[in-house]
Amino acid sequence: MASTNVEKVELGFNVVSDTKPKKDWVLLSLRVIAFLATASATIVMATNKETKNLIVATIGSTSIKATITAKFNQSPAFVFFVIANASASLHNLVMIAVETLGPQYDYKGLRLAMIAILDMLVMGLASSGDGAASFISELGKNGNKDARWNKICDKFENYCSQGGGALIASFIGLILLLIITVMSITNLIKPNRINHAP
Repeated sequence: MASTNVEKVELGFNVVSDTKPKKDWVLLSLRVIAFLATASATIVMATNKETKNLIVATIGSTSIKATITAKFNQSPAFVFFVIANASASLHNLVMIAVETLGPQYDYKGLRLAMIAILDMLVMGLASSGDGAASFISELGKNGNKDARWNKICDKFENYCSQGGGALIASFIGLILLLIITVMSITNLIKPNRINHAP
């Protein structure tokens, strides 16, 4: 009697999955917004300048006036702020290009590691630039009675308002850079979750 045991034969097909990595549109759009925030902070601070005629002395009944200009480059903290935000803008622009074109040029997974490291460095640079500019802004707004440094924002209102706007844009960019850095580290730890098709 012939055996009726039928062996089930499974054909082993190599299923070729789509090796093209998925784009993370959330990360890409955060980078675009961070680029816009840091670039606008750079431009607003770099164009910050106000000129006024102020009375510097009074002799008798005669007032002596001087033309005084407040510019961002008179403070090293504001210069550093502009450099830090310009660097963050350039970094985000390069990372946008890497996110759109770079996955096809990934070499042994080093792309994700380099992106995470560069994101952390740029976030630290932007944070230090924001801190330095915030300190000088506070000094310009309120002065320091102990050191006898007078406030200037009561005389140069537009200069201080424009600098404050640059700080707000930069802090928005910094918060976005922090979120981007966390997402980059997450991508590095679990690359299959976001960067590769299931």
